[in-house]
Amino acid sequence: MASSLQIRFEPLLGLNRTGYSRPIGSLGFPRFRRRFCSIKRPLLLRPSSSSSSSFSGGGESDGHDKGFIPDAERDGSGSVLGFQLSPPGDQKLFGTSTNEITHQGEKKDVIDETVMADFGVPGNRAVVEEGAAEVGVPSGKAEVVNNLVFVTSEAAPYSKTGGLGDVCGSLPIALAGRGHRVMVVSPRYLNGTAGDKNYARAKDLGVRITVNCFGGSQEVSFYHEYRDGVDWVFVDHKSYHRPGNPYGDSKGAFGDNQFRFTLLCHAACEAPLVLPLGGFTYGEKSLFLVNDWHAGLVPILLAAKYRPYGVYKDARSILIIHNLAHQGVEPAATYTNLGLPSEWYGAVGWVFPTWARTHALDTGEAVNVLKGAIVTSDRIITVSQGYAWEITTVEGGYGLQDLLSSRKSVINGITNGINIDEWNPSTDEHIPFHYSADDISEKVKCKMALQKELGLPIRPECPMIGFIGRLDYQKGIDLIQTAGPDLMVDDIQFVMLGSGDPKYESWMRSMEETYRDKFRGWVGFNVPISHRITAGCDILLMPSRFEPCGLNQLYAMRYGTIPVVHGTGGLRDTVENFNPYAEGGAGAGTGWVFTPLSKDSMVSALRLAAATYREYRESWEGLMRRGMTQNYSWENAAVQYEQVFQWVFMDPPYVS
Repeated sequence: MASSLQIRFEPLLGLNRTGYSRPIGSLGFPRFRRRFCSIKRPLLLRPSSSSSSSFSGGGESDGHDKGFIPDAERDGSGSVLGFQLSPPGDQKLFGTSTNEITHQGEKKDVIDETVMADFGVPGNRAVVEEGAAEVGVPSGKAEVVNNLVFVTSEAAPYSKTGGLGDVCGSLPIALAGRGHRVMVVSPRYLNGTAGDKNYARAKDLGVRITVNCFGGSQEVSFYHEYRDGVDWVFVDHKSYHRPGNPYGDSKGAFGDNQFRFTLLCHAACEAPLVLPLGGFTYGEKSLFLVNDWHAGLVPILLAAKYRPYGVYKDARSILIIHNLAHQGVEPAATYTNLGLPSEWYGAVGWVFPTWARTHALDTGEAVNVLKGAIVTSDRIITVSQGYAWEITTVEGGYGLQDLLSSRKSVINGITNGINIDEWNPSTDEHIPFHYSADDISEKVKCKMALQKELGLPIRPECPMIGFIGRLDYQKGIDLIQTAGPDLMVDDIQFVMLGSGDPKYESWMRSMEETYRDKFRGWVGFNVPISHRITAGCDILLMPSRFEPCGLNQLYAMRYGTIPVVHGTGGLRDTVENFNPYAEGGAGAGTGWVFTPLSKDSMVSALRLAAATYREYRESWEGLMRRGMTQNYSWENAAVQYEQVFQWVFMDPPYVS
């Protein structure tokens, strides 16, 4: 029968972030698939006398039985219901192989803009937005829907210590709203606090699996809540039931974190196969989005444990790097605890440089879970374009820069979004007055209310600077401490909210005692107060040494508060330097970006911002409105993730 279908082949071109056509390789499609695991033979498992029939798939080799798959039945969709390999008999660990503020965005640091362009990092952010607009941002439903499995150590509102929790609590909902089927897998933390009630609606699914790791068998169970179109799945094990946060307590990090997150990864790989959520499993053609090192074993397990047996052969994995500084490094002897075949040591094997070793006899050998995820994942996403470039540099790579540079063809940077319903100055329940970009007159009332609440003199004409964040070295608190006396000479008010290093907490208290009419420090974290500071301050300061994305500057712009930030990572991407002469004198930009990171450059930027607030109200209101109309919604970020989802299925998955 004749068909009217006609197929037309056309050259595949794309637009880069500046809107110009570029070769497809520059868009992130790998020309060569380089890998770093040195496996050279089939995976060998203990033969089973109970398994007489051969299993069809990647696990066959010359008709020999390489292991057995208990209960390898399949559901109505053809997906394997569970895949628990029997561990090999005798595993042996193989050896390793292995100062000036500018208005134009110029920087004193010498940066190769051509290299940065490979990651979509612009020299001028305005050009990025123009290029993105040319590509077009579809709305509504996705053209291609996927079964998405997020694996994460935290997801708000159930568990949260920082930006990772925000991302994994919001992005899945945005993707589900666009038609994808989305599961989020994280631990069920119970620490004896009010936070335990977050899991109250999660029901025990009655599914138990056994994870073979750490020299024994561990039984884990699954809890489930369906909320906002997302399947929230919680892995339950007694190791997640203890006081403290997800990673540690007042005495430091938990000593068994490798064990706790190994369980999470094994359970997450089983979840799409064994959990009939809504009556059907997610199945084998799932796309795993693994977040930071805590979920880093997932792509390794897919390649080492499942694909050799034909399971997950159509699945893919994307590693999302939120903070490269944390890599899950443990002694090499712990490799046998991970539940991986011995020949896969090369994927996670790591050797510290000589200068980082503890003594002359230290060989420096270790396992690095994040390194293994970088090696075996099919694509890599960072939480901003600038950070995608920074992790390939010596300064930002934390020892992994060469490995990441070799994979830069599959690295993309996507700026995090924010919850525009929670952070909305026209409806925010935490602030006393409401305003919008169309009518900003009530913002000054929020400022006066904040001054009254904090016991500061009520002076609407005085520039008010705010800081919200952890009190640690990364956030540049030492810079604020050094600049404190200089800033207090000026006619300003300064408010800080945060907790962290005890010495900085003590410094905040002493500053408040010394400068009663100018400085207030709130030690701890309080959500309503953070909203009121964001709405009430005129300027938000973020002098971070590195910032993969940063959210507070996005909240600030949403509330008409002008960010003054150090030019690094996501801060450089999201804040456009103020230029009063652009657009025929109407001005352009959303804040001030200072560099280098020094006390003098930071103080100069703050003084320039304060002077603009006092003397150029029209320019200041233009800054406010431009910031308030930026689109940093999760919907916008979700569209960019979908483009990477399409790319990841164009290549075969990692096998060996």
